[in-house]
Amino acid sequence: MKRSIVFTGGGSAGHVTVNLALMPHFVREGWDVHYIGSEKGIERELVAGVPQVTYHSIATGKLRRYFDWNNVKDPFRVLKGVWQAYRLMANIQPRIVFSKGGFVSVPVVAGAWMNRIPTVIHESDLTPGLANKLAIPMATKVCTTFEETGKYLHAGKTVHVGAIVRKELFRGDARRGLAKCGFTSGKPVLLVMGGSLGSQRLNQAVRSQLPVLEQTFQIVHLCGKGNVEEGLSTRSYRQFEYVTDDLPDLLAMADIVVSRAGSNSIFEFLALRKPMLLIPLSLAASRGDQIANAENFRKQGYAEVLHEESLTADTFITSVMSLYEQRDNYIAAMDRGPKQDPQQTLIELLLSTAKD
Repeated sequence: MKRSIVFTGGGSAGHVTVNLALMPHFVREGWDVHYIGSEKGIERELVAGVPQVTYHSIATGKLRRYFDWNNVKDPFRVLKGVWQAYRLMANIQPRIVFSKGGFVSVPVVAGAWMNRIPTVIHESDLTPGLANKLAIPMATKVCTTFEETGKYLHAGKTVHVGAIVRKELFRGDARRGLAKCGFTSGKPVLLVMGGSLGSQRLNQAVRSQLPVLEQTFQIVHLCGKGNVEEGLSTRSYRQFEYVTDDLPDLLAMADIVVSRAGSNSIFEFLALRKPMLLIPLSLAASRGDQIANAENFRKQGYAEVLHEESLTADTFITSVMSLYEQRDNYIAAMDRGPKQDPQQTLIELLLSTAKD
């Protein structure tokens, strides 16, 4: 009988990227690979690019910490999703389930637990998110990206594996990136990433200071869905909503990066030795996970941090120029960081945890 594995995770690109790194390995090894996600989430679009993976959609609801009328309806959607996931598990009979988090993952982990199927969860952030907090009691193992995360979790379940970075990111070609943007090789490149949905304050800070930035840099700006400002692009400034296949090339040509502080992204910059200015989501817009991620990287000398409450046109320019001037120091600190192969460690853990 062919071995089966189920992946889950969604709601944002960060909850899918590790799955995208792992799934091709199991496809090559002859596993029957399935993905359980939401009907309309970004995970469906991203997983469509991986051949030989069967996608299943289930009902899901968001678990909010604030009042919203959807809080009345969403628990019923979650219960429906649990029932759907339970039936899918009974039909697929996977040997192992791997969850990257996000709200869609909770019903999947519950469905696996009800079918007595082992589950491995991967927590990217320094502190666990709400969805993973709910799912962890039902999981067999919990893998962490930050070693410090272990103090928040059950010691018997926790395995520190590090960050999983997609292999294709290392195959980026700076010349292809320059050609895509119409840039030259004689001027530094600043890459600005605000996440798949973009950041209005970050976008505004970049655009308000374009005349100053263009004196030193060529700027490629990933501004988020629906946030391209027509007529603003120049020979030194290019905008894209969101980039997938071409991202390795854009990263290869970048001299420095400005970004939010999602765990997957910042560990990718670390692996590629890209000096980074991190502008984490504020406590008003998040549970503070990005602030913790950013401060961890700042303490290790990997990044400069500008908190959103302090983000103005002037502080943005000052921080960008400081990062660029000190870029060699940041690269040296990253070179001194730990050397490991987290992806192979995680694959071996999945294989050893899987049902016989």
